[in-house]
Amino acid sequence: MRVAVLSDIHANLVALDAVLATLGSVDAVWHLGDVVGYGPDPDGVVARLTELGAVGVRGNHDAAAAGGDEIDWFNPDARAAMEWTRGRISAPTRAWLADQPPRHRVAEYSLVHGSERDPVWEYVTSVPVARANLAVLKTRFGLHGHTHLPMAWAERDGRVEAIAPGPNSTFQLNVDRALLNPGSVGQPRDGDPRAAWLLLDLERETASFRRVEYDVASTQEEIRERELPDALAQRLAHGV
Repeated sequence: MRVAVLSDIHANLVALDAVLATLGSVDAVWHLGDVVGYGPDPDGVVARLTELGAVGVRGNHDAAAAGGDEIDWFNPDARAAMEWTRGRISAPTRAWLADQPPRHRVAEYSLVHGSERDPVWEYVTSVPVARANLAVLKTRFGLHGHTHLPMAWAERDGRVEAIAPGPNSTFQLNVDRALLNPGSVGQPRDGDPRAAWLLLDLERETASFRRVEYDVASTQEEIRERELPDALAQRLAHGV
């Protein structure tokens, strides 16, 4: 079974469509939350995921868009974009976002947005945090997003190793347990502006970290047309 894992799309439909155009043959699409927020096309992204039958979890931006108080923790640009999103999205989009669970499990994979300990807010950015989350992981593998950084945290014989994958590299899952972060489709923050996603082969136990170029200028133009904060457009060109 081949699965496309997408995270942090952030209402960037141009980036999402570029990723979808390169998927090839997959059996399922899993998403790790923050489907909306920051970007210019929340309804379009949710519609596309619905068409694909994607399953996944709720991120902090998704919860805020559905009316949650998560918005109170956002920085000024994120809050301005979220207020715009709340006023823009359709009722079906809002209902879809509200219906996403904080956790989802498929076979040996646990899906969350933030971390296993805190599925919405915690950032997994260090070996100690990864180790603590591996300790409470109820499946062999955990999938998470939130940081916008592609990453693998692998446990072998009690030791946890941080692995920063190169573009289009494949990680063999011959480990005791692992946490995998596909990076961000719609707002990468690792210095590479290309959309990031993860291809899992569940039978072969491989994780392939993929990058896809997309028309960044088109998304930037849409952000500015909708009078969202210009910084959200500028950062896309630099992957920060």
